[in-house]
Amino acid sequence: MRIMNEIPPANGVRLIRSTDLAPVAEYAYAAVAESPVSAIWTAGACPLDAEGNTVAIGDYAGQAEQVMRNLVTALESAGASLADVVKTTVYVASSSQADLVAAWQVVRDHMGEHDAPSTLLGVSVLGYDDQLVEVEAVAVLIEEPVTPQG
Repeated sequence: MRIMNEIPPANGVRLIRSTDLAPVAEYAYAAVAESPVSAIWTAGACPLDAEGNTVAIGDYAGQAEQVMRNLVTALESAGASLADVVKTTVYVASSSQADLVAAWQVVRDHMGEHDAPSTLLGVSVLGYDDQLVEVEAVAVLIEEPVTPQG
């Protein structure tokens, strides 16, 4: 396997692309977390405001914006950021590719240069009334090695 565009580690996460796979994806095909790490799994971030109301009803991009704000908040509460993410899964309640792309573009914009591996799925329904988008993430924090006292 030939590796192209191996992104230097950011926070201990190496993003990897292979010349044996199509270069059209707007994300790395793999991520490697250097050891030792602490892993963080988020619940699906939903398009809810602080009162628990679904926002941007009928607007895929608008909901994706709120989802990403909520995801950042969840990651920050665990001591992480989007730069620590090694994998996302994006759920969009639609069978229309255009709707998936609208949500994906917002996620992609928030991830910036840290284009961690991701899976984008069209699903029939999500958990909250009028919910169209949900994103879950896995992140890692590199732990400082413990030096034995001696």
